[in-house]
Order: sequence, then structure tokens, then C-alpha cells
Amino acid sequence: MTVDAGASTISEHDRESVARQLGRPPRGLRAVAARDAAGEPTVVQTHPRLEDGTPFPTLYYLTAPQLVSHVSTLEAEGLMRDMTARLAEDADLAERYRRAHESYLAERDALEPLGTDVSAGGMPDRVKCLHVHVAHALARGAGVNPFGDEAVDLIAERWPEHRYLLGR
Repeated sequence: MTVDAGASTISEHDRESVARQLGRPPRGLRAVAARDAAGEPTVVQTHPRLEDGTPFPTLYYLTAPQLVSHVSTLEAEGLMRDMTARLAEDADLAERYRRAHESYLAERDALEPLGTDVSAGGMPDRVKCLHVHVAHALARGAGVNPFGDEAVDLIAERWPEHRYLLGR
């Protein structure tokens, strides 16, 4: 379940929920970009710069602790290494991943250009942070980030009791 990532307001309830999820006040919070089936935030969109002006290129941030844990498990199992290896073997996949990178940059730059072509999560050459890709996939929906989509599908398959976190 995605919401308009361009929304510029966030409720106090959302702010409190995200702070509770993170165990600290959120930084650079701009909007809730995805919610679980119960309506709680799972992904937030952040401003391209923090309040003090520091660049913060991670546009989408995964906040739901159980999802963070599942993604960490996938990372620990070596999924990122396998995904990165596939980029060299599959030209179509590499092209779709490059388009995900370009989409991410365009969306962030529409909010505030940072003057860099660095997006997040290792795009477009490697998979560095699966949390970013899952957040991107949940925020923008299926078909935008191929590795985010794969990880979301793996989570739904391996932890079906937590499908509600995926908005399903």
C-alpha cells in the first residue's frame, strides 16, 4: 500500500509512530511513503537535506522494526552479493536497476538537487543496502526497483505472518 510520496505533511501520530519504531526522533522526515495493512508507517520519505543542511541522499527509509529485521536476515544470508553478481550476468536486469537509480535520483532532485549522481543502496552498480531497496519498492510500488521487488516477495514468502507489513 503506497501513498503519495510527494505529500509534504505528516501527522503527529505518524511522527510518534516512526519515533517509536526507530527508538529515536526521526531526522529529515517529510512524509509517510508506505503503510502496513493496519495503516501504520513502514517507510518514510526524508528531505534530501537534514535540518542542519547536511545532505541526506536516502530518500526512502524503512522504519518497521520487523521488516528491518527480515531484511537484515536476507543481507546476512548473502543476498546482496548474489544480486550484485547477477548484474554482471543479466543485461536486462542491469538496465532495470539503472532505471530504478535514475528514477530515485529524479524524484529526490525534484525535491532538492544535491548536485550528485549518488542515489542509495549502491545503485546502479551494486547492491549495498537491501533496506533501501525494500523501502523504495514499498514506497513506489512493484515494477520500479527489481531488487526491492525480489526482497519484498522473499519476505512475503518466508514470513507470511508478516505480509500485513507489506501492505498486503
